[in-house]
Amino acid sequence: MSKLTPLLIEGSYLFESITHEDERGYFREWFKSSTVNEFLKREFKVEQANISKSKKGVVRGIHFSSAPQGQAKWITCTGGALWDVIVDIRPNSPTFGQWDAQELRADDGRSLFISEGLGHAFLALEEETIISYLLSTPYSPSHEWAINPLDPDIGISWPAGDLSLSERDSLAPSLREFLNHP
Repeated sequence: MSKLTPLLIEGSYLFESITHEDERGYFREWFKSSTVNEFLKREFKVEQANISKSKKGVVRGIHFSSAPQGQAKWITCTGGALWDVIVDIRPNSPTFGQWDAQELRADDGRSLFISEGLGHAFLALEEETIISYLLSTPYSPSHEWAINPLDPDIGISWPAGDLSLSERDSLAPSLREFLNHP
């Protein structure tokens, strides 16, 4: 039986589905629109699907979209393992500036739902980590933003010491700098 559990940050959920394993491998249903919509009590309409492959120690994010309709994400790990981080960047939220993290592994049957207005980052815990995510709105370069994943005010406790960041993410502003920028 699948289940959906609310996480620390309002609008984020952990979805756990059944994984069927035998000597050949495993099978799991990682997304079914009717089940997801029933659990979330809202429609999550998929407009784009992405896949990202990362080496161990790679951090991607904190990324978010300011598109007028927002951008929700359904995230699952399809290869290796990752440490997925949700950051509340909504200034009027009671958990503003806080973060929550969940480990997702390719064979664990777990996925995350992240509502519109939340930041997302992850750390690849193994070589060849593959993350698949479904988006409620298509990529729009003029609405895409990054917050530095090492922002001391957010204080994410990354579980690895040797992190690899893109130039974009390492040069991204802190959350405070982003919000104070005209």
